[in-house]
Amino acid sequence: MDDLRSLLQRYSFSIWRKRWIALGVAWLLCVGGWFAVATIPNQYEASARVYVDSDAVLTPLLRGLALDNTPTSQLELLQHTVLSRPNLEKLISKTDLELSVNSPSDLERLVFSLAENVHINPQTRNLFTITYRATNAKLAYDVVQSMLTIFIESKTGTSRTDMENARQFLEQQITQYEQKLRLSEAKRAEFRIKYLDLLPQDANGGLSHLEAARNTLAQLQEKLKDAQQHRDLVKQQLDSTPETLDPGDAEAAGLAAPAGNPLLLDAERHLAELRLKYTDNHPDVIAAKQLLEQIKSGAIGGENTGGAPARPTVAGHVRGIPNPVNAQLKLQMLEADSQIATLQRQIADQIKDRDKLDTIARGVPGLMAEYADLNRDYDVLRKNHEELLSRREEMRIASAADTEAEKVKLEVVDPPQVPQNPVAPKRVLLDTAVLGLGLAGGIGFALMLLQFDSSFQTVDELRRLDLPVAGSISLIAAVVPLHRRLLGVGGFAMAVLLLCAVWGGLIFRMTHPGTA
Repeated sequence: MDDLRSLLQRYSFSIWRKRWIALGVAWLLCVGGWFAVATIPNQYEASARVYVDSDAVLTPLLRGLALDNTPTSQLELLQHTVLSRPNLEKLISKTDLELSVNSPSDLERLVFSLAENVHINPQTRNLFTITYRATNAKLAYDVVQSMLTIFIESKTGTSRTDMENARQFLEQQITQYEQKLRLSEAKRAEFRIKYLDLLPQDANGGLSHLEAARNTLAQLQEKLKDAQQHRDLVKQQLDSTPETLDPGDAEAAGLAAPAGNPLLLDAERHLAELRLKYTDNHPDVIAAKQLLEQIKSGAIGGENTGGAPARPTVAGHVRGIPNPVNAQLKLQMLEADSQIATLQRQIADQIKDRDKLDTIARGVPGLMAEYADLNRDYDVLRKNHEELLSRREEMRIASAADTEAEKVKLEVVDPPQVPQNPVAPKRVLLDTAVLGLGLAGGIGFALMLLQFDSSFQTVDELRRLDLPVAGSISLIAAVVPLHRRLLGVGGFAMAVLLLCAVWGGLIFRMTHPGTA
């Protein structure tokens, strides 16, 4: 800590001894720096705010139908339009910049300079600021104003051109798609006529004639199996049922011989029909037997009070009674045989149709794939054609709105003004920086001189040499009178204050230009 303190004391003492040299260096640096700042030319900035609607005519109409190679934002559209080389060359010819063009290289340099110095900054999605700086205030204003004029003229002139180009393009595409659509429809119709029996029966899908024939054949075969099983069952019942009944068996079975009583005949017929469906223990069969007994006993009908009627005889012998169950089974057998024959005939016809269609289908293995390709191509063409028709109608509406409704696509919000005060350089900041650098340079120069000073400032520096030091003699105040010392300090202070006063005068002049 003591070493640091002694080092600071040594540096401070040395700088104070060389204070006039440091102050002179500071004066030289400050005066030179202030002169250099004064020679920097002023920069004037002109600006304008514009509202831009970059929704081009052709782009939204073709969105989804073609590749979008237009600028993706309003900023890109504005930059591509304003900073294009033809517009920059036109801008040079409309302003005083043309006076500085003496050769093609000068024109190239000026175009590059304009592209670098014209700034377009977005404030919102559609609001932008266009700025340009120049050493001449009038020139900065002329550049921004000419730029706006060129941009408005170019957009106004190209709007109807874009609309017409869009209309021609859509009409051309619609015509081409109509031709392709007709050709695709003709191919589909020819294909369907050629393979009508193999294709689905409707345009939305469904079964083809071949598939329907296969399904119908399977259903007929199932019905044939059911009919054959039913016939076999009836045949078994018919084989086990006798054609006639003996009188005793008929009485035991509850059947009476045929007589003139129609009520008795109906009861017997009803009982026979029930026995074909149910067993003897079924309630309906039991009720029918009771009814038949009541008719026989005369409780119902009142005709036969002595029991069963007289049995018919032939040549003195008793005849057998016809079995009604056998007769009905024969009738069912005939119906089953007729149904089976009909089903077999239908199956034979259906097999012929199925085989014919199957033969045709085997000859065209990729039929359904080809048909699916035709339908897919047709659907794509039809969808694009309808979309183009819709876009054409949208274009007509947009064209009518643009020509009849005064639709604004570009509007100058804040027009440019001739700048009155320069925006660069920042002379106050630069002059202040020159003052600080000048003072720092003076102190630094004094420290540099200290490095070449081989004298000893304090007694401690001598003692570090391991030499015997008898003592030290301080400066006697009487040798240098007090008024001389005060005069030296005051002169130095005045020189420093004068330097600061010059800096203050420069600052005041720059901040109050009207008082000069």
